[in-house]
Amino acid sequence: MENEPSGQDLNDIGTAGVIARPPLLFLGALALGLAADHLLPLRVAVAETALVRWVIAGCLIIIGLALFAAGILNFSRARTPVPTNQPTRALATTGIHGWTRNPIYLGMFLVYGGIGIAARSPWALILMLPLAITLRYGVVAREEAYLERRFGDAYRDYKVRVRRWL
Repeated sequence: MENEPSGQDLNDIGTAGVIARPPLLFLGALALGLAADHLLPLRVAVAETALVRWVIAGCLIIIGLALFAAGILNFSRARTPVPTNQPTRALATTGIHGWTRNPIYLGMFLVYGGIGIAARSPWALILMLPLAITLRYGVVAREEAYLERRFGDAYRDYKVRVRRWL
């Protein structure tokens, strides 16, 4: 049995017990939003050009992908798995994780919003609110409680230093 400096068992198989894998939550909300656009179309008057829409959507998607990739890379450097259904081996507290505790989810939100704007999908954008609430309480809160149990004061200190989102 291998222990880290805090005395935690690195072979611990405990997980955060999130309600669903976050990418599935995002994909489900996006699919539901795009389907709702066809079944219950909303007429939203927006005075904009296609160029403006694509520039905004493109910027959101590019920034989102960059945050997402930086978060994945940081987890890889810390040698801890990304999937929420696997036990965390180490805290990633530097790099992008020194700026936001959830760069991967933040990136997913930006990509999601960019797709919603590009697709002119009011329902996808409306569903961002219930998606954010679900992610906050069904995923992030459970992950934070798990990390606090797993890493104790080290995680509590990190929470004080680094904001959850921005």
